Amino acid sequence: MARYTGPRLKVARSLGANVIYHPRLDGEKSRLTSGPGVHGKNRKKLSDYGIRLKEKQKLKAYYGVLEKQFRRYIEKAFAKKGVTGDNLVISLEVRLDNMAFRMGFARSLRQARQMVNHGHFLVNGKKVNIPSYSCKPGDVVSLREKSKKTEMFNETFQNGPIFKLNYIQRDVESFSAKLVEWPTRADVPIEIQDSFIIEFYARML
Repeated sequence: MARYTGPRLKVARSLGANVIYHPRLDGEKSRLTSGPGVHGKNRKKLSDYGIRLKEKQKLKAYYGVLEKQFRRYIEKAFAKKGVTGDNLVISLEVRLDNMAFRMGFARSLRQARQMVNHGHFLVNGKKVNIPSYSCKPGDVVSLREKSKKTEMFNETFQNGPIFKLNYIQRDVESFSAKLVEWPTRADVPIEIQDSFIIEFYARML
């Protein structure tokens, strides 16, 4: 599966959001709000289309998906009952690579995706190496026995996750974590305007 592998800080700055959860981008002196081209006369006001496009790009960046795959998530969100924006975000949130990151197995989404690809995880005791695998409430994600002996993986999980989310329950001793319930949109730690994204695609579907 193709994925973006370019400079992550550059992408975050262009979108004006810490889509990579990098500590250097937090705080008053964040590189998101300072530096060449970020402010001043050269900053252009976005059109309505530009605003919607930017929100779409932010969501794609949060979850590291490209347009073709993102479009499939959009189509499923429209087809499913409920609030379309919520459907979209939650379906992206429960991807296995993202869950591994949220659960604290990896320091970044990129690292989590690489770990999934290399077969380091079990879901309910079975090996799963598909980053887009959709986790469901009750699913337990754990490191394979061999992977538990890797010092980097061990240390990362033991030190705890960046996120503390009520829909994830961690068991440090067994190197596992459980998705205890479907996330609600309000609980998902991303900053986007879902409605703009839905408006962007509404006329295309």
